[in-house]
Amino acid sequence: MSEQHPSPTGQPIGSPVDDQPAALPGPVTLTGRYGRLEKLGPDHAEDLWSAVKGHDAIWTYMPSYGPFADAASFSDWVGARSALADPYAYAIVDKAGRALGILTLAAIRPEHRVIEVAHVLYSPALQRTPLATEAQYLLARYAFETLRYRRYEWKCDALNAPSRRAALRYGFTFEGIFRQHMIAKGHNRDTAWYSMLDGEWPARKANFERWLKPENFTADGRQIASLSAMNGSVE
Repeated sequence: MSEQHPSPTGQPIGSPVDDQPAALPGPVTLTGRYGRLEKLGPDHAEDLWSAVKGHDAIWTYMPSYGPFADAASFSDWVGARSALADPYAYAIVDKAGRALGILTLAAIRPEHRVIEVAHVLYSPALQRTPLATEAQYLLARYAFETLRYRRYEWKCDALNAPSRRAALRYGFTFEGIFRQHMIAKGHNRDTAWYSMLDGEWPARKANFERWLKPENFTADGRQIASLSAMNGSVE
């Protein structure tokens, strides 16, 4: 709960906040140890299609699109998605230069300094890799430290167990279920809500950075200390 302060009428109100609007996301390149994020563009479609074709399960919980029948329809979708201002999409690119996934910043409310990481598309080649986690770290750092958002949200279908586990692993806090929140591809969707706050970010950042260090991995690439344990992931 917010710290309470008295209003001029004596009623309790929240603590004072810097109300200068946050900045909008832009076409930055965010570079890490294992890869980078860069503005999604039509030129990423070929690599992405190679990474996602035939893997229909990764589209099940996307609210209104996918899977795609062929490269042409997928390329059209990437082109349309890359032109949007909200959600604002970034390609996840490995050190070899291959685009393997997409992250977006969405539900952008700069006047309230609230933003959401959404439409998370991880190909099988990206899943369970250091880059998959590093991409989340890079985008959160950008949202909090560069753009100045104070609330960073994660929302997913309440039936999407992997997404719910991922939110907790990354250090988001579970807030509850919005029942009958939307209709997704003709089906009911209850939505699980999570958030991370600017005051929580320094500790989450330290855990991300500790987990991402090369010495946290064995020679065959297995993690030594888990990010879930570092963040005390409990729903």
